[in-house]
Amino acid sequence: SGNYNIKRFIGGFGGDSSLNVSCILAESFKEQGNAYYSKKDYSQAFNYYTKAIDACPKNASYYGNRAATLMMLCRFREALEDSQQAVRLDDCFMKGHLREGKCHLSLGNAMAANRCFQKVLELEPSNREAQQEKKNAAALLEYQRMADFGFEKRDFRKVVFCMDRALALASACHRFKILKAECLALLGRYPEAQSVASDILRMDSTNADALYVRGLCLYYEDCIDKAVQFFVQALRMAPDHEKARLACRNAKALKAKKEEGNQAFKNNNYEAAYQLYTEALAIDPNNIKTNAKLYCNRATAGAKLKKVDQAIEDCTSAIKLDDTYIKAYLRRAQCYMDTEQYEEAVRDYEKVYQTEKTSDHKQMLKKAQMELKKSKRKDYYKVLGVGKNATEDEIKKAYRKRALMHHPDRHSSATPEVQKEEEKKFKEVGEAFTVLSDPKKKVRYDNGHDLEDDGCFDDFDANNIFRAFFGGHSGGFTFDSNSGPGNFFFQFG
Repeated sequence: SGNYNIKRFIGGFGGDSSLNVSCILAESFKEQGNAYYSKKDYSQAFNYYTKAIDACPKNASYYGNRAATLMMLCRFREALEDSQQAVRLDDCFMKGHLREGKCHLSLGNAMAANRCFQKVLELEPSNREAQQEKKNAAALLEYQRMADFGFEKRDFRKVVFCMDRALALASACHRFKILKAECLALLGRYPEAQSVASDILRMDSTNADALYVRGLCLYYEDCIDKAVQFFVQALRMAPDHEKARLACRNAKALKAKKEEGNQAFKNNNYEAAYQLYTEALAIDPNNIKTNAKLYCNRATAGAKLKKVDQAIEDCTSAIKLDDTYIKAYLRRAQCYMDTEQYEEAVRDYEKVYQTEKTSDHKQMLKKAQMELKKSKRKDYYKVLGVGKNATEDEIKKAYRKRALMHHPDRHSSATPEVQKEEEKKFKEVGEAFTVLSDPKKKVRYDNGHDLEDDGCFDDFDANNIFRAFFGGHSGGFTFDSNSGPGNFFFQFG
């Protein structure tokens, strides 16, 4: 009945009745499309605008309406095509030019957008929407300029900031999204970078830039084999993708050099391993996680080569790159222990134990704390000049030498300051001998007890120790000032 009414309606018109039917059908479809558009049912609106275009393909407003619907569906490339078709059919169709400009802006083409908004202002100089969009296009160009400058200066945070602002104006621009994702990867914010790249790949699985960024994230997370696969795939989609080619080459070189260094270390060729890790570190300064491991590996080789200070520096470099890298803290802590820097060792072991509360880490921390406590006491081994595994005989010989060296009678002609210092050293030598020559006291001392606090020296007299050691003579000593400490004779009273 609807078709009968339409035919009856156009019956009074002259000309081609079939053409008139098509135009009226098209208008009917457009009105239905408008109704769905007002209800925000854009999919149905799109269907009816398409029917209107099919019925009457030379009407600019139908393309304009469908372009508006496609924009609401975020299908900006298709919307751009419809807008361009609309202005081709009617160059004075102001809404068509405005929508074309908005599509260009959403897709990140600020120059083209600006031309469209200028055209609108030529048709209607007071059009406020076009005036505002023209300002948006200018702002977008400025964000692009700032981002390019920031990338050149490796100020990746600035680039991310600019791209966030740019994407607020150009939400459908893949180029801006990729640049942001690449900079997020270079800043070590891999989950965010991967999320952006994955969103693009869901829409376009062949996007070489997105494939490159996915590979870059994996590469920087030290998943080099998987990274190479993405770089190869990106190059398959875009053979001239220079960044993917360089990253692929670096990834392969880094993997090969690192493995070569590991093999040299396993073969106990520490010099070669040290050199290979050094060469690997020069390949790509941006690869934070891999370089952190390389620094730690070089520290391990350096420790084997007795380059302890360099090993500590390498561990510190590793931690600067990755402050969660437990292995680097453990390696540095051990180096601190080896060089008797116990406070630093305790600090590193505390960091490790806070992160991983294992029994092994607890024991390491306790040992470092014990050594720190012991280091704050007098070091009786150093006072006597013997090692911690010195025998009873070696302790006696050391006492004999040091006691004679610092005995007050030997320095009777020295200045009061020197006499006071030598007397102090003579007393310390006696204390050291008292502790290290007594098995029970030595064990307590080695276990970290402070014997001074325990009252072991309350009745201590260094001269009594000296006399007892040299056979209980009560007289003094006269030293030959021109001879060594071993030359003396007893002067009996």
